[in-house]
Amino acid sequence: MFGGIEAGGTKFVCGVGTCPDDLRLGWFPTASPEATVASVSAFFREQANAQISAIGIASFGPVDLHLDSPTFGYITSSPKLEWQYYNLAGALGRALNVPVGFDTDVNAAALAEARWGAAQGIADFVYLTVGTGIGGGAMVRGELVHGLVHPEMGHIRVPHDLAKDPYPGGCPYHQDCLEGLASGPAMEARWGVPAQQLPVDHPGWELEAHYLALGLATWVCTLSPGRIVIGGGVMQQQHLFPMVRRELTRLLNGYIRAGALMDEIDQYVVPPQLGNRAGVLGAIALAESACQRLDVAAGGKDK
Repeated sequence: MFGGIEAGGTKFVCGVGTCPDDLRLGWFPTASPEATVASVSAFFREQANAQISAIGIASFGPVDLHLDSPTFGYITSSPKLEWQYYNLAGALGRALNVPVGFDTDVNAAALAEARWGAAQGIADFVYLTVGTGIGGGAMVRGELVHGLVHPEMGHIRVPHDLAKDPYPGGCPYHQDCLEGLASGPAMEARWGVPAQQLPVDHPGWELEAHYLALGLATWVCTLSPGRIVIGGGVMQQQHLFPMVRRELTRLLNGYIRAGALMDEIDQYVVPPQLGNRAGVLGAIALAESACQRLDVAAGGKDK
């Protein structure tokens, strides 16, 4: 059995299991680092009969994912000031005395959708979440994309016509990046009510579809994914999916000659199958990988 933690800015979702079928869940509000780690640790100790072999953490970011870095497992330049440069993986690893897997929340969700959800059997895909913020993860040839840090898909720059949309954008770093224009808080700031309260025929949805499709068009042309999975609170409005698909088709204008985009776009841009469990299930998968790494390392020492 493995432990999984989806570490979010407002709550920590914890789970014990091996797959969607045997997952047991609990959750705690995100408080101070010390108080939150204490609550999470207590949850897993109560599950001691499950004999947890490792835990995985799917964390809000930015985070340090480099295994050879002295700050691996840290939350780094987070806007949540008390969490800045906090060693989350180290604190939980010490508290529970088990190996720890660590990645971003969106990368973990992508991992879960690849294994159990909407991207099964697809080696190259993008997972995007649109809610309080916008984040994305990508798989290429079956491996999560990392690099200098990790993908920050919500902070790409997109065209912003101030005559049509005078809202300046809400990102504290970039103002009118994709997150600054199309996240849930950006929609609320622009229109004065939360996104879910906008009528289906409100012009805000066309604008939202336009901004999201601009982001998708960028990733179609750069990563060439075999599928795009979009989750998050804003995407709970199911009428938004056909609007995004239509706008993506218009923006690409027939340039990418692939059947998935031309004839099967309803199966190309899709919602997640795992819903709000994707993050914690991805963390379970991270825990399993951490356990396997430890076994490989132990085997090498034995030799």
